[in-house]
Amino acid sequence: MTDIIGKRYWYFLLSALIIVPGLIAMLISTVRFGSPLRLSIDFTGGTLMELAFERPVLPAEIRQVFVEHGYSDTMVQTTLDAKTVLVRSKELREGEKVQIQAELTTKFGPLTELRFDQVGPMVGREVTRSATTAIVAAALVIMGFIIFAWRKVPNALRYGLCATAATLHDVLVTMGVFSILGLLLGWEADAMFLTAMLTVTGYSVQDTIVVFDRIRENIPKRRGEPYELIVNRSLLETLHRSLATQLNAIFILIAIIFFGGATIRQFVAILLIGLVSGTYSSIFTAVPLLVVWEKGEIGQFLRRLFSRSRASA
Repeated sequence: MTDIIGKRYWYFLLSALIIVPGLIAMLISTVRFGSPLRLSIDFTGGTLMELAFERPVLPAEIRQVFVEHGYSDTMVQTTLDAKTVLVRSKELREGEKVQIQAELTTKFGPLTELRFDQVGPMVGREVTRSATTAIVAAALVIMGFIIFAWRKVPNALRYGLCATAATLHDVLVTMGVFSILGLLLGWEADAMFLTAMLTVTGYSVQDTIVVFDRIRENIPKRRGEPYELIVNRSLLETLHRSLATQLNAIFILIAIIFFGGATIRQFVAILLIGLVSGTYSSIFTAVPLLVVWEKGEIGQFLRRLFSRSRASA
């Protein structure tokens, strides 16, 4: 029998190697932008304008027009090609949009407005508060459901907490990778990012529940076996189902990234990161945590840590 659980500390190390750089990136982002992720105007408030010209333009030249009108913090970048630019600025004053577009037309030729969004900062704060509440509520409901469904299994609370820990793992991985991409590629978290995070929160726990359910079935059937062996057996019995289900979704998301529209590519990429993390955590995080807890390895680790601290002091 393949011993997956026996290598559990290697899985924890791999998770740490992914999460820690993400936490560092979120710290850097907090220092630079005031938040762990680079935020779009959906949260900060302001104006987002996408313009298409008939000839290539330079972002610096477009930005200069906005600066001359008093919007010195304007950011301009090309999108699909050198003829299309995305402009982010403070909320435009009344009538300012028409004046700026007229001046751009005069300097750079005819343009087409592909997109225009204007959001106040109060809307962004309300969206952030509602999304945070939704994520926390979803995690609590999932934990409560698992504890209730597994109430006849010894230490049912552990199952709920381990599933919640795996969900937190996926949230940290997704946010960390997104923060890194925000620093490197300028990705910004918008309302669609929150939609993706809520999807990841719900999706990541489904494989965990499948494995936990098989553990629940095998415990009374194999009373003479060590708990670690029962868990490993349950994991192997459900592994093919978990991988088959998740890989189908992963392949579809990869296809959408390559062949779908540019407007949804960032959203799909977030889903893909979260789905891959969820597939990993349900097998290599939630289930190994159960074994570590059952064998008292967490307490042993903390006792060794504190004893070393007292010895060094």
